[in-house]
Amino acid sequence: MSVPQYRKVAAAALAAGLGLSLAACSTKSDDSADAGGKVTITVDCQPVGAQKELLKNWNDDVAEFQRQNPTIVVKSVSVGEQCNNPPDFTARLAGGTVTDVFYGYMTDLQQVLDSGQAMDITEYASKDTIGTWDSVDPALKEVFTDGGKLYGIPVKNYSMGLVYNKALFQRAGLDVNNPPKTWPEVRAAAKKISALGGGVAGYSEYSAGNTGGWHFTSLLYSQGGQVLSADGKKADFNNATGKQVLQNLKDMRYGDNSMGSRQLLQWGDLLTNAGAGKVGMFIGAPDATQAIVTQFQGTYQDWAMGPLPGQGGPAKATLGGGEGYFFKKGLSPEQVRAGLKWIAYQKLTPGKGQFDYARAKPQNYPVGLPQPLLFTNGSDAQKQELELRKANANVDTTNFAVFEANPVPIKGEPRNAQAIYAVLDAAMSGVLTNPDANIDALLKTAEDKVNQLLAAGS
Repeated sequence: MSVPQYRKVAAAALAAGLGLSLAACSTKSDDSADAGGKVTITVDCQPVGAQKELLKNWNDDVAEFQRQNPTIVVKSVSVGEQCNNPPDFTARLAGGTVTDVFYGYMTDLQQVLDSGQAMDITEYASKDTIGTWDSVDPALKEVFTDGGKLYGIPVKNYSMGLVYNKALFQRAGLDVNNPPKTWPEVRAAAKKISALGGGVAGYSEYSAGNTGGWHFTSLLYSQGGQVLSADGKKADFNNATGKQVLQNLKDMRYGDNSMGSRQLLQWGDLLTNAGAGKVGMFIGAPDATQAIVTQFQGTYQDWAMGPLPGQGGPAKATLGGGEGYFFKKGLSPEQVRAGLKWIAYQKLTPGKGQFDYARAKPQNYPVGLPQPLLFTNGSDAQKQELELRKANANVDTTNFAVFEANPVPIKGEPRNAQAIYAVLDAAMSGVLTNPDANIDALLKTAEDKVNQLLAAGS
């Protein structure tokens, strides 16, 4: 069975379970224009009701965008606070219920192509529809390109580092301005933090919902490893580097008992604990602090960030990724142009949408985080965005100074990333839930499964 077929079969089962709840997400192109000549598009990733300020900002932006573009109607759809839960996303692709303009990770291009839902937007993406298009980093555009054709628009990017709780560091007698630089140092710090008691985990990690495999990849990169061989045809993590990654976690989990007893954590689980002050350290991107505060009741002053640690010195690489918007196949040219104009307004214009820092400054929303960096170095768009960011900063930017001052080479995610991450979840959960876990066996099983996926898709 090929990888595309495998995805479609699995997704069809999920879609059947989700049923009619997905139907509202789709809009037929035949219904895109009314008698008055207006063009209607559906767009997902509208903030959920609990994200009150973000939801108000989104709705205000829709209203203002439609005022400036009276022939365009934007219908917003919320698909959850993550915007892309991988199983749900796959189900919507398989069922054809994605919105006209739909959110996806940078790792999702192949899955979107396999689903038959991807529209080629090459001829439409230009400075005429997106004013800053010529300033968008070409490397980010390339992520959404296949065979010379563009299928998505990048709207956010990130790289991983070590996120840590300054309040817990201080209580544990650790230097808040000198976070651990190596994994042995992380282990030592985690022991001190967990010794505080009260259910605090010195270090916390994902191991479910594809997030475990995602973090395994970043941990592997930090030690100079890679998930796949250079030609992308074989798994390349069942080796000394992969074993060291899992051994570090097993040692902290069972040797030191510094990772807490609750495991099988997914994205929201870990950040809920972090917002409650129960996590000393974890790996993440700068915007993880945003989620901790805006969605999980944490406070900005508690959180800082350093570079991703390495095994015996600085990390050799860190995982970089991000997100963007795809266009559903079958849209009219007018709908595509309308969607690009909306993305330009909401995501790629300094001073507007996600870059409306003046609006965000008084809100419970961070201004001053070191990412995203969507625009090329030295471009007018980048200069304007950075000036606005600095002028409206409402978080202590020194909390990210160590991260910014010690950049780690960024390595992209492997092809077929989400399918591979799902396999690697089992290796991560194995060492975090079983004190007798056999690391060699876990990696061998994962290697065999990844190789099967790659062979089926070749």
